[in-house]
Amino acid sequence: MAGAVALGAGRVFGQRPDPSQSSREPSLAPGAPTSAERAALIESFRARSDGLDRRFEFRTHASDWTMPYRLFQPRASDPLPLVVYLHGSGGQGTDNQRQLGLGNTFGTRVWALPENQAKYPCYVLAPQTDRGWIRYAPAEPGDTRARPMPGLGDGARLVLEIIDALSREFPLDPRRIYLAGQSMGGSGVWHLTAQQPRRFAAAVTCCGSASADRAVDSRETPVWNFHGDADPTVEPATSRERIASLRAAGARPIATEYAGVGHNVWEWAFTEPALVPWVFSHRRRD
Repeated sequence: MAGAVALGAGRVFGQRPDPSQSSREPSLAPGAPTSAERAALIESFRARSDGLDRRFEFRTHASDWTMPYRLFQPRASDPLPLVVYLHGSGGQGTDNQRQLGLGNTFGTRVWALPENQAKYPCYVLAPQTDRGWIRYAPAEPGDTRARPMPGLGDGARLVLEIIDALSREFPLDPRRIYLAGQSMGGSGVWHLTAQQPRRFAAAVTCCGSASADRAVDSRETPVWNFHGDADPTVEPATSRERIASLRAAGARPIATEYAGVGHNVWEWAFTEPALVPWVFSHRRRD
């Protein structure tokens, strides 16, 4: 593909990076995406993160509707970062559990791993929605997929309310609030960074599905985007087009596309050794 640039075991699509900025590009874990080496890294994460979900407190936020959420609290008292994780469609519901289970284990637990908490202590917020993160049009006859439409989604709105409420309750650092999500949650990341362009210090998106937001409206937020080139659920072109739009607007997002990886790209993304240090290296300027 024209304009593709090799980056470790993955590929970055879009314009070739400015050589003066190449040192800022994180290195990927060694081994091809489908290698035994990478599979071992993923299995090691599963073993090391087992049981961390029990460290997340059960909570709810009451607004015009009630949003369940889980909260991980660090063993520290100084003003600390907050990581907000938006689950995929498999986490939908009201049981306040599915957003931490199945594929969502990677995006929620990586920040709570003891070795990461030792270096980067932070709070972790995992809200749960039963109506998506973005705004959708009412279903019409013949619709097979929800149709995104402009405007702040109800799920996103309550997430912002929860962030504000937690900021009043805990010593959060307002310059270090981070956002991550996968699939449906990835579209939520694009949506929130477009709707609140100066709220988040950095964002991580995995195979984000369609939203009605312009990619260029997310240009204020540093983004590392991940997609598998064999994804049958969300076409890789969805990410490629967003990244191209951001770069055309002067932003410098990182985009990693793994050869041979399907929709479960989060297993590779959240086990990249460079991801957590990259996220916490960012601090909002204003």
